[in-house]
Amino acid sequence: MYDFIIIGGGIVGLATGMTLSQQHPHAKLLILEKENQWSLHQTGNNSGVIHSGIYYKPDSFKAKFCRDGNASMAAFCQKYDIGHEICGKVIVATHPQELQLLEDLYQRGLANGLKVTKISAEEVREIEPYVNCVAGLRVFSTGIVNYRQVCTKLVELIQDKGAEILLNAQVTQIRDISGGKEIITNAGTFVTRMLINCGGLQSDRLAKLDHVDPQAQIIPFRGEYYELKPEKRHLVKTLIYPVPNPNFPFLGVHFTKMIDGTVHAGPNAVLSLKREGYQKMDFDFQDAAEILSYSGFWKLASKYSRDGIQEIIRSFSKAAFVHSLQQLIPEVKADDLVPTHSGVRAQALKPNGQLVDDFLIIKDRSSIHICNAPSPAATSSLEIGKAIMKEIT
Repeated sequence: MYDFIIIGGGIVGLATGMTLSQQHPHAKLLILEKENQWSLHQTGNNSGVIHSGIYYKPDSFKAKFCRDGNASMAAFCQKYDIGHEICGKVIVATHPQELQLLEDLYQRGLANGLKVTKISAEEVREIEPYVNCVAGLRVFSTGIVNYRQVCTKLVELIQDKGAEILLNAQVTQIRDISGGKEIITNAGTFVTRMLINCGGLQSDRLAKLDHVDPQAQIIPFRGEYYELKPEKRHLVKTLIYPVPNPNFPFLGVHFTKMIDGTVHAGPNAVLSLKREGYQKMDFDFQDAAEILSYSGFWKLASKYSRDGIQEIIRSFSKAAFVHSLQQLIPEVKADDLVPTHSGVRAQALKPNGQLVDDFLIIKDRSSIHICNAPSPAATSSLEIGKAIMKEIT
């Protein structure tokens, strides 16, 4: 019997595994991952940003875990010589009517204990010379990293402690037994005293296999990106974000300098009819049927119909996508951009159409389920692992 089994080999599962293996070095630990490599989905397809925590409601899990995770992730990368940069970012208002929203965001940053300053348009252009704006914020603690490299180190640390990681092991059943859980997979059956579900895009389904109702369903949103051609990378020095629309639960298209020197532009946010669907036309009948038969989806769609249509237009029209980017950097032209990878966000949605806006951690008998961990989960992963440790002990 294992002391702990973690389902999910993304960064949250691996960070939790590292924490458990360090705090309980004599415990028997197994991590199950259904793919043939770890960090293949949300972790391996995100923007690589070490977020500051400025956007999140004060005292929420996201605000606390992201702020603390920003520091612990940077310290982890420094300790293990993982390439990263705390380059900061600017958030800009491009129209006067956004100035109050910018002020609100500034106050939230202060409430979350962040180093953030208000800067004029001229001061923004000293940092980002090509930006069009009327005012901005400078957020100092934002950074960039390759989270797959972080995961490679986490795996090494976990295995050094004698824990096991099993790939190609998809969970099909979870049964209650005396003193724990029986986990049935296509690679064998395993027994554990404590189950920890870090299944990301599949987390709600895994919870239901364990007879736990998360009272929400994962709705996948695909974020599509373009990349600036090498000769145009000089247009972006760090990270450039618009003021987010408070009526839409995404941050808007933005520019991100990646740790490898490339510059990505995006993402939009479109419904994916496949949970792990990274291409525009990806489709899975079961996934689509679950979404389209869920009352919460239709309530969300009716609330954000106009925004949703604009996102779909941006998905199929490069001109519309470029127009959004030109609000930040007018010099950007369609010929400057080439398509690059997409990511899928696992967003939990309640039956009433309300998005779950915080990390959702559910503790049950002999199990803990992380049922909503989209961005900033990668930034927060080491802190989520610590929080799970506290729940266990």
